[in-house]
Amino acid sequence: MKKKIGSIVIVGSMLSTSVFAAPVTAESVQFSLDTMWVMIAAMLVFFMHAGFAMVESGFSRAKNTLNVLMKNVLTIAIGSFLYFLVGFAIMFGNSNGFMGTSGFALNGVEDIGFFLFQAVFAATCATIISGAVAERMKLGSYVLLTIMMAGFIYPVVGHWVWGGGWISSLGFVDFAGSTVVHLTGAVGATMAVIFLGARLGKYEGTQVNAIPGHNIPIGALGVFILWFGWFGFNGGSSLAADPTLVPVVLSTTLLSASGGIISSALYTKLRFKKIDPSITLNGALGGLVGITAGTANVSLVGAMIIGLIAGVILVEGIRLLDTVLKLDDPVGAIAVHGICGIWGTIAVGLFDSANGLFYGGGASLLGVQAIGVLAVIAWVSLAAGATVWVMKSLGGIRVTREEELAGLDFAEHGSNAYEFKELLSSPTLTETATNGGDLVERLNQLGSSVQNPKARKTV
Repeated sequence: MKKKIGSIVIVGSMLSTSVFAAPVTAESVQFSLDTMWVMIAAMLVFFMHAGFAMVESGFSRAKNTLNVLMKNVLTIAIGSFLYFLVGFAIMFGNSNGFMGTSGFALNGVEDIGFFLFQAVFAATCATIISGAVAERMKLGSYVLLTIMMAGFIYPVVGHWVWGGGWISSLGFVDFAGSTVVHLTGAVGATMAVIFLGARLGKYEGTQVNAIPGHNIPIGALGVFILWFGWFGFNGGSSLAADPTLVPVVLSTTLLSASGGIISSALYTKLRFKKIDPSITLNGALGGLVGITAGTANVSLVGAMIIGLIAGVILVEGIRLLDTVLKLDDPVGAIAVHGICGIWGTIAVGLFDSANGLFYGGGASLLGVQAIGVLAVIAWVSLAAGATVWVMKSLGGIRVTREEELAGLDFAEHGSNAYEFKELLSSPTLTETATNGGDLVERLNQLGSSVQNPKARKTV
């Protein structure tokens, strides 16, 4: 009897499989592979936000660490909501040349995987601003600017280039976003920094004072995380598990980043007699931003050259912004994402294997690339600049002098990232330890200090 029941179950399961399962075809297998690759890439791009958080916090002072982390966490959450509600529709909806007009809240959108991939891109653009305005911008003001960037300003640029808008019709090439993502974020950051002003003590007359970050090892970890995530950022932009294209994209990504590191290290050695660690770390990011536009369109040697040039441009760009224009950017975001983003976009017109100037394609593509760059700079400057100006006029965008001196961790969040370390090294606890107090007694003092923040000494 048991054997008969078992046979019936087996036969029934076979029949149900043959009746209800969709037939397996080459097209269905390829679709599954393509979808899986894009989803993996989306997760890699999402993980890049951990890299941004580490770079920005490591390159900032300890007293602002929590504030930097909160901005990064809020950016990905707010950006995802906004991109779902309006951003995706503006970027990929039915086009009128300027913006999309359909698909709000994903109404009528079937490819949810494509939305997911693009949503993490939108948050990446917005978070570029976080590092540039670190240590002195009100959290609420930053959130409002993020809402504008992720919900409207960035999607409009994306529509122009990737959504069938007017720039794409010219033949503009930006495979993964040197201009769409990175330059857009950098221009928004520039406008915020202009209205915000420099940190206290950064500039004294003609003197430029260095304000070093508190944890370069954490910044280095962030760079490696970003580099790892960038393989998804560029590779996933193929939108298919193409065995011919994806390996090329990943290889050009690797080589350009390596070129950025080598040239920035050597150039700082030549310029300043020592290899600058923070600039060299940013050199990797400069090389990555530089290759993002043409990662699928240039040769491996072309990628190496683009990265090498990006590293030198980065060093001089940071010096220009810091000493000449006096735009105080604690993490170098404007130079990395803006100046290297411009270079990467223009480089396509030179190194594109099919239509680049150096490959006999003439200067037409180079001209189109320049038009696209100028158009995006103009749009984002106007839209982001107006947003920051309105916020500054209505309620101010900068914390008070006292709050900036104390640090935004305590001023904005009522806590500190390194509370335990700071309290254990405070004069009261040091005196207790010197007078023979044991660990339990010191920890009891630590607990009472945490419960009574007014008892703490602000440095």
